[in-house]
Amino acid sequence: MDGSYEIKLLCPEHLSAVARIEEICFSEPWSEVSLSLLLEGANFGVVVLKDGEVAAYGGMTCVLDEGAVTNIATLPQHRRRGLGRALVDRMLSESQKRGINTVFLEVRVSNSAARGLYLSEGFEEIGLRRGFYRRPTEDAVQMVYRKKD
Repeated sequence: MDGSYEIKLLCPEHLSAVARIEEICFSEPWSEVSLSLLLEGANFGVVVLKDGEVAAYGGMTCVLDEGAVTNIATLPQHRRRGLGRALVDRMLSESQKRGINTVFLEVRVSNSAARGLYLSEGFEEIGLRRGFYRRPTEDAVQMVYRKKD
C-alpha cells in the first residue's frame, strides 16, 4: 500500500460507502444496517481511504477474547496494491490491543489469493464448512489466527 492511501477505524460516516463495496464485491452483501453492527460493543471495522473515499474495508465481531472476520473487500480499481494485507495487519493489531487472542474466518475454497494472504499473515487452515457459501454454492475453508506470545 503506497502513501496515497490512509487506513482508519470504521466510523458511522463510512457505512454507506462500505455497503456499496459489499454490493460490488459480494453476491450476498451485508446491508448498511447490518454493517452498523461493526460499530457496536467490542466489534470494529477498518477502512482504507484514497482521497477521502473508502477503497477497501474489513470488519470483525468480537466476543470475550475471540474475534471473527466478517468480510474483507477492496473495490476492483484498487486491487493488487496491498490493501488487503494492510487491512489484515491493522485488524490483527487492533484486535490484539482489544485483548483478542484468537481470530477466526471463513474463505471460499476457490479464493486462493485470499487463502495465501491469510496463511502468510499467520492464519492456519483448520477445517472445511461444506456448502457454506451460496451464489454460487461453495465450501469454505475455516482458518484461525492465534496471538503469538
